[in-house]
Amino acid sequence: MTKTFYQIQRKKLKLMRINQNSTPLLDTLLAHAQNKVVSFHTPGHKNGAGILPKLKDFTKRNVYYLDVTVFPEVDSLHDPVGCIKQAQELAAKAYGSKHAFFLVNGSTVGNIAMLMSACDPGDSVILSRTCHKSVLAGIIISGVWPIWIQPVVDQQRDIIYEVSSKEIEEYIKNYPEAKAVFVTSPNYNGICTDLIKIQEVCNKYNKILLVDEAHGPHLKFHPDLPVSAAEVNVDMYVHSMHKVLSALSQGSILHFKSDKIDINRVKRVVSMLQTTSPNYFILASIDAARMQVVKYGFKVFSKLIKYCEQAREEINKLPNIFTLVRKEIQSDYYDLDLTKLTINVTKTGLPGYKIEEILAKEYKIQVDCADMFNLVAITGFGTTKEDIEKLVYAITDISKKYYGKHKFWKLQLPPLTTEVVMLPRDAFFSTNTKRVPLKKAAGHISAQVLTPYPPGLPILTPGERITKEVISYLEELASFTVRVVGQESEFLKTIKVIK
Repeated sequence: MTKTFYQIQRKKLKLMRINQNSTPLLDTLLAHAQNKVVSFHTPGHKNGAGILPKLKDFTKRNVYYLDVTVFPEVDSLHDPVGCIKQAQELAAKAYGSKHAFFLVNGSTVGNIAMLMSACDPGDSVILSRTCHKSVLAGIIISGVWPIWIQPVVDQQRDIIYEVSSKEIEEYIKNYPEAKAVFVTSPNYNGICTDLIKIQEVCNKYNKILLVDEAHGPHLKFHPDLPVSAAEVNVDMYVHSMHKVLSALSQGSILHFKSDKIDINRVKRVVSMLQTTSPNYFILASIDAARMQVVKYGFKVFSKLIKYCEQAREEINKLPNIFTLVRKEIQSDYYDLDLTKLTINVTKTGLPGYKIEEILAKEYKIQVDCADMFNLVAITGFGTTKEDIEKLVYAITDISKKYYGKHKFWKLQLPPLTTEVVMLPRDAFFSTNTKRVPLKKAAGHISAQVLTPYPPGLPILTPGERITKEVISYLEELASFTVRVVGQESEFLKTIKVIK
């Protein structure tokens, strides 16, 4: 992406800010709350009057006046004609989409909706195992065939990359029947893939491109950050407005800009997946977060990038702890979100999740996630310079106390481009199943999902033929007592398969 392009984008953002100062949904909700209307509608706490005292003492009462239900003044999420419609239109304009759907069930709903809207049952989708668990849920619910791409492992830094345009083009050539490509960018470590080239490949072969950009709603608003799906002609993409921006948890947006997908189908699917009792406080916070990032995003992220780069410089002076830096990640295929800190702690002699525990108990610092190798510290709209300095101090102090000479496990993956012999939906819902000892599972069809942490991606999914390599890998993980999500019996002793 050229500097000239970014200069043009910056000018567009300046013009956009003139029209992006309003928050129609938030303003409507605040005006309603200030009227102190007597409630004969849900919810039953009645403007906070029925809230447990110790909770109300902490939150105070005003916040509960924002917890309303659907009525004409505050509009309806499922049939917006007033303030919600206006707020969604502003969000679409801010992010360059044709339509923006506010989501109160997180980007999980957005990922499932993208697959259900773009694909018919029996279609196939090219994607990487690095996808979020909600994408696998979408595959199961929508009844599509997954075409899995083997993830790229960086054993030097103990991280896994998302697929690149080169791999995607190879798979499209090998599987021309695929209807769509699903990409996750950024990933949890802040690594972004080459969306511009991927879009060009998908356009070349007339494939639908869906992007889980849950961790990247801020990328568009600063020239020093990687390219956003909002700047590329993808068909649909999702943003978690709460992960880095200021919206409340669960507040997300699904963006539509496709000429290959029926917008009315998307509307029906989103309405079907979302609650009919949306939390208006969450909805209003999405509206507010959109206004903030358009108006103040450049200033906020300029400072945040500076603070994070200073933190990287300090941490990388330590003998036994290091962070990901852009110059080591950036290439023709990848880039790094500078607002995320992935901190490798393998040379402390302790696993990442133990360091996470030490940070929480001894330093009162909570990171977003940890695995055997790394901590991931997510900064955001509310992060201060002092916050980052506290993290650097704590990491430096831990570095002095703990030192190990060798890794206790090497990040690796078995061959995961396995044979999918049964629709994941059919395997998942099948009642014709049994449990077999893990050692004897080779050749059987999996009826469950197994996701070890690390690496945090599904090693087995419903409908796949279980291989000897996968069994050996799971047995190795068991010897390290690695946490495995999805197991339904004593630690990896047996596995659920199709009879």
